[in-house]
Amino acid sequence: MSPVIDLEAERQEILRQYRRLLRTAKPYLHGNDAKLIKKAFNQSLEAHKDMRRKSGEPYILHPLAVAQIAVEEIGLGTTSIVAALLHDVVEDTPTEISDVERDFGPKVARIVDGLTKISGVFEQGTSEQAENFRKMLLTLSDDVRVSLIKLADRLHNMRTLDSMPRHKQLKIASETIYLYAPLAHRLGLYAIKTELEDLHLKYTDTEIYNELKGKVKQSQSARNRFIKEFVQPIDEELKAQGFSYEIKGRPKSIYSILKKMRKQNVTFEEVYDLFAIRIILDVPHEQEKAACWQVYSIVTDFYQPNPDRLRDWVSTPKANGYESLHTTVMSHAGQWVEVQIRTRRMDEIAEKGYAAHWKYKDSGTPQPESTLEAWVNRVREMLETNNSSALEFMDEFRQNLFVKEVYTFTPKGKLVILPDKATALDFAFDIHSHIGLHCLGAKVNQKLEPFSYRLRNGDQVEILTSHKQRPTADWLNMVITSKAKTRIKDFLRDDKRAKADDGKFIYEKRLELIGVENTSENFQRLLAYFNVPTAQEFYYRLAVGQLDGREIREPLFRPVTQAVPASQPRKFDDEIQKIRGVHPNMLVVGERTDKFNHSLARCCNPIPGDDVFGFETETGLIIHRTSCHRAVDLMSNYGNRIVRAKWTDQLELAFLAGVRLKGSDRVGLVNDVTRIISTALKVNMRSIIIDADDGFFEGKILVFVNDTDHLNKLIQRLSKVNGVLQVERFDS
Repeated sequence: MSPVIDLEAERQEILRQYRRLLRTAKPYLHGNDAKLIKKAFNQSLEAHKDMRRKSGEPYILHPLAVAQIAVEEIGLGTTSIVAALLHDVVEDTPTEISDVERDFGPKVARIVDGLTKISGVFEQGTSEQAENFRKMLLTLSDDVRVSLIKLADRLHNMRTLDSMPRHKQLKIASETIYLYAPLAHRLGLYAIKTELEDLHLKYTDTEIYNELKGKVKQSQSARNRFIKEFVQPIDEELKAQGFSYEIKGRPKSIYSILKKMRKQNVTFEEVYDLFAIRIILDVPHEQEKAACWQVYSIVTDFYQPNPDRLRDWVSTPKANGYESLHTTVMSHAGQWVEVQIRTRRMDEIAEKGYAAHWKYKDSGTPQPESTLEAWVNRVREMLETNNSSALEFMDEFRQNLFVKEVYTFTPKGKLVILPDKATALDFAFDIHSHIGLHCLGAKVNQKLEPFSYRLRNGDQVEILTSHKQRPTADWLNMVITSKAKTRIKDFLRDDKRAKADDGKFIYEKRLELIGVENTSENFQRLLAYFNVPTAQEFYYRLAVGQLDGREIREPLFRPVTQAVPASQPRKFDDEIQKIRGVHPNMLVVGERTDKFNHSLARCCNPIPGDDVFGFETETGLIIHRTSCHRAVDLMSNYGNRIVRAKWTDQLELAFLAGVRLKGSDRVGLVNDVTRIISTALKVNMRSIIIDADDGFFEGKILVFVNDTDHLNKLIQRLSKVNGVLQVERFDS
């Protein structure tokens, strides 16, 4: 029996959320704005009146929440509130874009259109998510509010992901970490980026998320005490010097703690900068830089700074508009602490990103074109010139989102900001496509360098060109910027087309010479003989001499009887599954169990007890762990091919898993380790490699276990061996 719904209570909740939205928006409203918001709310309420979310609550609460995030957490105004309230009406109800334009004007209509998913059938080799993301970005270059509202929409969906089925949770969380968190980062929305990353971890690696969350909570009171003691002398001095300021202690996000643990291969306790101290100053715009350095001087009077950890983004802001002065200092307790010094304006830009940036621009404070605007202009250019597939485009775009920058200069001293690891060839294309296409090399700081030279901060670059120079396919491996890749691909495509025309001419002349008719059937025979996939490829290879035209002889065109293919040998993968004892009935896959053959992914070697999902391929299902490094990519780009999968209770079968150990070396250590594995826990070992150096050892052991419980028992027992400091599972 379905639960009774209290409609009056729901109505009160909707009104409460609506009034809260108006209260938050009040400082931003002018003239007729409140009436416009009311009209949009009523229209959305009417359009969604019979709809409910997966959680059972009325659908209208979602657009209200998205509008609330847009105004409260991003700082957007009336146009965005109206668009957020209406963002799902065209997609989910009979309302058309023309209706929105008639009632709310072309600006709101364009934003709502940008937020409406493309429907219909997609061509082979692309994905719905990629096409929709490309569509959203096309409007980003016209109106950045489309992307900001999309991020608000995504944040609310992530906050309410509990009510979704497991496979949907995985797909949405993976898309989020793959695209939306990097986009939030690029648009300077640090608070939203951080929350999206943590929520992704909560749903894809729940165990690790809960463990780290618990540890952060446990250390909270000690951390607060430490912050109080650390801040005291700085606080007194800032007061004495007459500063108006605020000091905050900010814990590091769970996702960034885990990232640091994995990158540096350390435990939670060894992550030294678990939190940062932020000093926010209230000073006029023209005094900002001097005030930040003055406070830096005060901090370093009390604490010794780490000279390698000073970051000055006040003099040169990051490409997403972020400004701040960061230093890491040694506290009296012997612990490193990151101190961030910034003004109120910088803090608002750091938290709310692009919207706050525009707010300050509109307030009359003179500002040059920011690096953030330059980036949006670059996105516009990239979209206009890019004709690769949506998936390829999305991958390239992503690479340009989440990267550090390298700051370089032209011979005349103009600053050129490029992604980290960019080369002199990227620099050439950034100056002008023509210069890139004819680039021979570069003079970097007056010294000759090849164009594959990787740029460093402060390099002054002069590009050398020649009219005889032409790009080759190798150039694609020497550039990382999307602009350079697109231009090189365009050139190679045009060049290939021109050469293919020459090849076609050679082919036709050759057929004339040997007296064979130029028919489609004859041409297909030739493609099969030379094992070439397409006509263009065949003509191209003929033109550049990869295929010898003299090999095209009359006997090739005579009909032949088809040979019977030999029986297919068993695939290597099948043999591996057999050795590992994988049984086809061990997994329950979606609702369509009987229709799939499944195999286990070799990139992450799932074992019973692991959280897994199925990925549909032409030959069957491949089972991956949800924490597999390829999972995010698969779920983001091919969400429609993700199938739910879970283990069933089965017989004692053996699965291959990897265990990594580290510790101090001693006599008899290997003996103790192997005794626990083979005698105490009766685990079969496939291989063991122990490497000792300077009294320290590192070992990798491949073992056959029944499931995750069996593996965890083994890890616990091994961690108690004298001398073993760290034991962890790795993807064997």
